[in-house]
Amino acid sequence: MKDSVTEEHLYLGFSHQYRDSIFPLHTSISLFLLSYCDCNLFKIFLVPTGENVDDQFVTKNLLGDLEVHLISRCQLPVVVQSCCLPAVVVKDGKFCRAGLSVVLRHIIQKTYEADPSKKDVLELLGFKKTCLKACAEVSQWTRLCEISIPLAVERFLTASPEHCQNIPADILQLERKLGEPVRVHNDDKIRRQKLQQQKAGAKTAVPVPGREATEEGKTVEVHEHPLPSLELSIAFSKLLVQEVSDAVNREAPHIRRTKTSDLPLLDHVFAEGLYFTLADIVLLPCIHQFLVFSKKQGKNLLNLPLISGWYQRVQEVPGVKKAAGKCNMELLQLPELMSAPEEELQNLSSIPDELEEEKEDSHFIGGPRPTMTKLMENGIEAKFSPHPCPNWTLDWSNLPSAVSPGEGKMSRDRALRKQQQLNNLVAAVTKLAKPGDVIVDFCSGGGHVGIVLAHVMPSCQVVLIENKELSLIRAKDRSDELGLNNIWFIQANLDYFNGTFNIGVALHACGVATDMVIEHCIKARAAFVISPCCYGFIQNTVKFKYPQSHQFKEILSYKEHMILCRFADQTAVQLPPERRLIGKRCMGLVDLDRAWAAEEHNYSVQVISMEPESCSPKNNMFVGIPT
Repeated sequence: MKDSVTEEHLYLGFSHQYRDSIFPLHTSISLFLLSYCDCNLFKIFLVPTGENVDDQFVTKNLLGDLEVHLISRCQLPVVVQSCCLPAVVVKDGKFCRAGLSVVLRHIIQKTYEADPSKKDVLELLGFKKTCLKACAEVSQWTRLCEISIPLAVERFLTASPEHCQNIPADILQLERKLGEPVRVHNDDKIRRQKLQQQKAGAKTAVPVPGREATEEGKTVEVHEHPLPSLELSIAFSKLLVQEVSDAVNREAPHIRRTKTSDLPLLDHVFAEGLYFTLADIVLLPCIHQFLVFSKKQGKNLLNLPLISGWYQRVQEVPGVKKAAGKCNMELLQLPELMSAPEEELQNLSSIPDELEEEKEDSHFIGGPRPTMTKLMENGIEAKFSPHPCPNWTLDWSNLPSAVSPGEGKMSRDRALRKQQQLNNLVAAVTKLAKPGDVIVDFCSGGGHVGIVLAHVMPSCQVVLIENKELSLIRAKDRSDELGLNNIWFIQANLDYFNGTFNIGVALHACGVATDMVIEHCIKARAAFVISPCCYGFIQNTVKFKYPQSHQFKEILSYKEHMILCRFADQTAVQLPPERRLIGKRCMGLVDLDRAWAAEEHNYSVQVISMEPESCSPKNNMFVGIPT
């Protein structure tokens, strides 16, 4: 194990303790992962949501062998006060990671870095290390695991008796997800093995840990457990670091000749498919609390056979029972749910998918002209305000090299265009900002905007928010080189930032991210300077429905608005000039809808073309000021 590991502080919310869990459930989930990873790298603080929390009560009844401290919200580091918990920050540092998925992924990575022998911990991040990496706003799966199910269980546990008769819709949604076919890397090969097994009528003897918990350094009791599922064989063979038998791996000639479309589909073993991942760690404390409460209330759970089977399988994963024991989680044995009569099972196909976007036809036929004509007939055309300072530029030649976007692997031409884009945003922010203002650079990437602003406006405080860890680390390194002391860094999805600020900035916020930034600014009554990007990725989400403004809603359908969004992306320099002009007009119309939607919240908004327009194919810029 590596010795020189920088101590980090982990801040967890605390509202109350119920049975064997601490609430909110995000805290129980975090503590469970720490126990599973056997991780003691963090100094842990509980942050009570209420007043007069008994210090002795919490620490005495808290879980496992983790040392936990109480701290009030007002004692938190400034950067953490702007974030939803859980959050991690380097001691006395300005770099914060916030939100459940970001924090859990960081715990896993730190555990592996400190002890590279814990490869099973790193495997929790899944194939290509992407488990729960996508933010909840764009990933339905992340949203279900990170937000919807924990909240649904918390509401279920606190609901009045008449309101907890029905299983929450999000739990039913998970049941349906577990019934969907599994797609994994190289699944063609696995499906052929499954077909061969079915043809042979074989049942594979699968090594599964015995009821005596598997402990490191102790003898592992393993029994042969006959299971008819190749998926289980593969899943548990990986967990136990064993190979699936050669008899399973060899394919007969007629199996190799079978068309892919004729191969059997794969069934779920764990939440994301065949392999145990972070998603299972997140779901287990939630589903455990739901099952314990339901059993206590005498509820019939026969309509959740897949969740019940998953709950039993997760308990057989090496290390899970040990971690549950540390956290005082008394896992249930529910064999009766594994053999529920078919006629008693609920028809889950009728459950509405609460998270699915509108099932509109995404295959559009025809171009944008009919939609643009329809808007013109109603007096709506793209409008661009004159640029307030088209010739304004930073003196790049006299700025430190770490301020310039050319610092790095960027080509000279691209660096020049990036400088021109920054000229536009910095000019607009300079006109709005006053000493003492807090400026937030949303979707900051490598910090091109935020670092320039922090350097040229030392009397302002600048916060960079970015979901991608490596980009934000690069920005922090550049800031350290410059010696900036008016800048903070937050790795989080936008929804986990709840701080107050005066100006929001974003350069090329992708798709719906632009609307998320505008929403944050409106909530904070902050001015905004935003350059949108990736119009083709705009689509209805849980939070945003298009078109947004009253004027556009009266004229265009969702499908018609999506036509504008798709063609707004056709502004690349390689395209014919006429095509690019249509793309620019579509960009202007999509952004006009956004501007009018913001004006409905008492904002004055201008849509401006950046100068020179050649600085980017996506050269629109909003400047919004609360009125």
